[in-house]
Amino acid sequence: MSLATPLDLLKLNLDERVYVKLRGARELVGTLQAFDSHCNFVLSDAVETIYQLIDGELKSREKSSEMIFVRGDTVALITTPLPDE
Repeated sequence: MSLATPLDLLKLNLDERVYVKLRGARELVGTLQAFDSHCNFVLSDAVETIYQLIDGELKSREKSSEMIFVRGDTVALITTPLPDE
């Protein structure tokens, strides 16, 4: 099977867990429910990790969402997550 566009690759990952790296030191892991041609995404059962530099130390916090909409212009990378995620 040949893939014509990058969006064809996303179609293969519908209803699968994906890792999304966002601008602004944020990342998401969730199940890809939908996407459009602008690379806007809808993820279910998502966990967002937000990184902050506080007093010279890198800290992170996690936030869970049952359903989340991600604007395509904030997406830097989308891929399958590591096996332990």
